[in-house]
Amino acid sequence: MPVGLLALALGGFGIGLTEFGIVGLLPQIAADLGVSEPVAGHLVSGYALSVAVGAVALTAAVGRFERKKVLLALMLLFIAGNLISALAPGYAVLMAGRIVAALCHGAFFGVGSVVAADLVAPHRRAGAIALMFAGLTVANVAGVPLGSLLGERLGWRSTFWALTVVGVVTLAGIRLLVPASPVPAGNGLRGELGAFRRPQVWVSLAVSVLAFGGVIGAFTYIAFTLTEVSGFAITVVPWLLVLFGVGTFVGNHLGGRFADRALNASLITIMAVTTVVLAVFALTAHSKVMAIVSLLLMGTAGLATAPGLQLRTMKYAQDAPALASGANIAAFNVGNALGAWLGGLAIAAGHGFVSPLWVGAGVAAAGLAVLAAGSTRPRSRASATQRDRNPRNAHQVCMESA
Repeated sequence: MPVGLLALALGGFGIGLTEFGIVGLLPQIAADLGVSEPVAGHLVSGYALSVAVGAVALTAAVGRFERKKVLLALMLLFIAGNLISALAPGYAVLMAGRIVAALCHGAFFGVGSVVAADLVAPHRRAGAIALMFAGLTVANVAGVPLGSLLGERLGWRSTFWALTVVGVVTLAGIRLLVPASPVPAGNGLRGELGAFRRPQVWVSLAVSVLAFGGVIGAFTYIAFTLTEVSGFAITVVPWLLVLFGVGTFVGNHLGGRFADRALNASLITIMAVTTVVLAVFALTAHSKVMAIVSLLLMGTAGLATAPGLQLRTMKYAQDAPALASGANIAAFNVGNALGAWLGGLAIAAGHGFVSPLWVGAGVAAAGLAVLAAGSTRPRSRASATQRDRNPRNAHQVCMESA
């Protein structure tokens, strides 16, 4: 395993901790800065929106530069954002720090995915991407508990100081461990944007929106499901969320391995499993045992699509892999927002706290349908071309395509 992947994974951990670690700090921040808790919550939604914007805009802006230098510059942006947050005298400056840190999020994973894939042999690229994303999944498991613990013991600013240190260590790791790469060749921004004229790139982005929308839409309201439907005490919920996080770590690893073996087939299978798991969870949410099992499986299946979808997007945009990869990170975050919105609508309509699970299953099923339909198109075109060249073997080609 190239040691440079460890530096990328550490960067993923720091970025993930920046995104999730603040959740447990919101009451302290609200009290200290004199804002309401809903206003404090905008520090989370503002970050997510900035990720979506930065993932495309910033990745496009740095596409002509050598990728190691880009990663170093992005980590400087990450350090600056968390340093601003740690020193913020008021809410507005804290929000500014969150936005600065968020801008590097999508671009780091977009460019980092390309760098990680280039560090290994072609048949191990999804696994390398999964390793980089492992830092993000570890942050999913540890982000809220670590952020809350530091905030409780040393104040909420200590979390941002810790993130600043993580950024500095990551910066040093990338400088020492990640090899330089050739300056990307291309036709400029207009030429790279041409990759988005390919239907398969949009298939990948649409599936990313729907895959993450289905899982995150259900997960956003899972605390209400676990307490109001499954009957767990509120004090148990954080430990159950850690179980979900463990599932995401396992799923990310397995998804990368499966994608390296059979990209489209593994994604179709994982999307089908995700749909079934969400539906079964909805049907059995009243059972504590089934809720625990379903929560673990939801995390495992839900995050197993991440490395494969990232690789699929890069595969169909080979002349603009970083920009397409950044767009896919934006698609993940759009899916997060879409899923949470649809789940909230279902609850507001009076369908109860199981309804986000049904909504999630429906959204995931839509993603499965898009992926299944999109995955047949390249094969069908290849079959048609081969039949034109060799009409005598048309029947054989059709059988192989099936």
